[in-house]
Amino acid sequence: MNRFRIIFFACLFIIAMSLLSAEPYNIPINHFEEIGNMWFDSLNVRFVGNWPFGYSYAVAYDYTRNLAFCGSGGGVYILDVSTPSTPTKISEGIHTRGIVYSLFYDSLSQRLYIADGVAGLEIWDTFNVNAPVKLGLYATASYACKVYVSGSYAFIADGDSGLRIIDVSTPSNPVEVGYYDTPGYARGVFISASYAYVADYDSGLRVIDVSTPSNPQEIGYCDTPDAAFDVYVSGSYAFIADGDSGLRVIDVSTPSNPQEVGYYCDTLSLTYGVFVSGSYAYVADGYVRIIDVSTPSNPQEVGHCETLGLPLGIYVSGSYAYVSVFYAGLHIIDVSAPSNPQEIGYYATPSFSLDVCVSGSFSYVVDRDFGLRVIDISTQSIPVEVGYCETPGMAYGVYVSGSYAFIADGDSGLRVIDVSSPSNPQEIGYCGTHCSYGVCVPDSYAYVADRSAGLRIIDVSTPSNPQEIGYYDTPGSARAVYVLDSYAYVADDYTGLRVIDVSTPSNPVEVGYYDTPGYARSVYVSDSYAYVADWFAGLRVIDVSTPSNPQEIGHYDTPTDAYDVYVLGSYAYVADEEVGLRLVDVSTPSNPQEIGYYDTPGFAYGVYVSGSYAYIADYWCGLQIYENLLPGIEESKEIIYHPKLWLLQNPVRGDHIELELQRGSKKRAELILFNLLGQKVKTFSLNGLASGKNRVRLQTKNLSSGVYFLRLEGKKGKNTVKVMILK
Repeated sequence: MNRFRIIFFACLFIIAMSLLSAEPYNIPINHFEEIGNMWFDSLNVRFVGNWPFGYSYAVAYDYTRNLAFCGSGGGVYILDVSTPSTPTKISEGIHTRGIVYSLFYDSLSQRLYIADGVAGLEIWDTFNVNAPVKLGLYATASYACKVYVSGSYAFIADGDSGLRIIDVSTPSNPVEVGYYDTPGYARGVFISASYAYVADYDSGLRVIDVSTPSNPQEIGYCDTPDAAFDVYVSGSYAFIADGDSGLRVIDVSTPSNPQEVGYYCDTLSLTYGVFVSGSYAYVADGYVRIIDVSTPSNPQEVGHCETLGLPLGIYVSGSYAYVSVFYAGLHIIDVSAPSNPQEIGYYATPSFSLDVCVSGSFSYVVDRDFGLRVIDISTQSIPVEVGYCETPGMAYGVYVSGSYAFIADGDSGLRVIDVSSPSNPQEIGYCGTHCSYGVCVPDSYAYVADRSAGLRIIDVSTPSNPQEIGYYDTPGSARAVYVLDSYAYVADDYTGLRVIDVSTPSNPVEVGYYDTPGYARSVYVSDSYAYVADWFAGLRVIDVSTPSNPQEIGHYDTPTDAYDVYVLGSYAYVADEEVGLRLVDVSTPSNPQEIGYYDTPGFAYGVYVSGSYAYIADYWCGLQIYENLLPGIEESKEIIYHPKLWLLQNPVRGDHIELELQRGSKKRAELILFNLLGQKVKTFSLNGLASGKNRVRLQTKNLSSGVYFLRLEGKKGKNTVKVMILK
């Protein structure tokens, strides 16, 4: 039966992806844009938008405009560094779908080339720094780790797939023209003359002749002692960041016979990055080290600077080194005196996104190291941070009630933040606890899952002065709590689900429990069922209609580790760490079945659902927004808004759906075709259509016979009509 279901849904999916094209009919030509792009493994769920910021791996610099580009998770901050001591954000408009591992900036064209991990290469125009524009993308074969652009070609160190060469002469249509599959894992690349120098991890340095881009050939190599992470070529020497073996200096004056001539290996950590300027190599290895390489056979450290975090990428221009520091953003170091480098400025970027809550037009994301981030999601495809409030501890959980955000802030307890002004959230009160991890605030009480100290109940009727009034010490480690009616349901690591009577908040009493097979990480209660995200044991469904005797009635083993769960209607949305969002049908609680998923670019740790949209706290890839395509479709009963939609034929017997629509304004609208199961077949933007009456044809030659629904979505509402296609 399971095999049949898989084949059935796979067939539906293939049909859904069959291409439709829209063409004009008795009106001027309108170009319709397909919405979305399936870059990641998914089923019945589509990507909508993201605020993707997190870890910093890469940095680039524009010396003509005094701009620094700082990679952060799945995005890039554009920073004004004209005053190095106080870098300021200009834009966060570059959102990528993978993690930003490398940046290459071309100052002449003002284009930024991004090695984007699983998503490959992206090309962005930064002429208008306030509104950067994506020009094109190319999904490489493996995992884009590094990009270097020379002439009309982008050279990608593409992990298991070696060196990939992409023609970017037409940025909107980059095309791979050649590749060389190196023996190791391509991590870094540098182009000098007609040669590509590839840092190939455990296969050292590979030298590849790229004079004919369509036919690159390896002509030489040099094994390094450890793992080659990065490479920089200056003059006749290649400088290798070689993990535990520090900086290696290789003579490449004869490219076919590279030879190591010197090294420096007095390092504290793995050597990840290297940049060479003049007589100095700037090395990222736990510190930023400045090494004199004027005598390549005898490199010597002359100075170093400690950063708050692990430096990974370095770019040096003039008297300053711009350093991307793993979970601490951009750091600017004055290197005018190489023997005494000094950090003079920094811009902190987010780190680990662990939980999310949505209220109105804002999403509230907790960043473990930097507290609360407030994201405007009024335009879901382009979320923008509008405010933040740092907390003193490590933020793990968030719950928003009214004008207040309640933060479970680790060993600093419960923090109460006034978010009535989203652009200026301010902490107004706190209550110290042992180690706050999860929080639920259904009324005047905050229920805090406090790890080894169990459940804490805090009176927040006066938000500026929260006071603990009761507690129950659960036997395990309280990770999350959900409160419904007079019961608190605690996901208690090691001991499963605990049911606690909180009808008297000052005296909570456990009335029942169910020891789940895994480690209970989160819980959501709907109707008479508790849904537990049980880590390696997936989703567990527990009947709590009799609170004193909860019993498991069903389960679904998710692919990796279930961390969070949210239930709405007949669906359980599970944040499943390594494989992202899983959509589980729980209409029959005793037999939950996965019916959709989306493999997010980071690690899914938190999920919140509003309507058909799921908001994922995706660890180092920030906030991700996805749409459930299976909520069910039905024909509109009446049309009470503009724009309007009419079918000119029904049933459809030819190769086109002919329709007429009336647009009252030029505001954003979309035309969407669904199949009978509510799966989205095709989406078009109607932004090119003029106001007034329009006639449109949609091709149906690739569709099978059956019942479909055509929906027109505008800012003021939706209009859906049933379409019968007969072949």
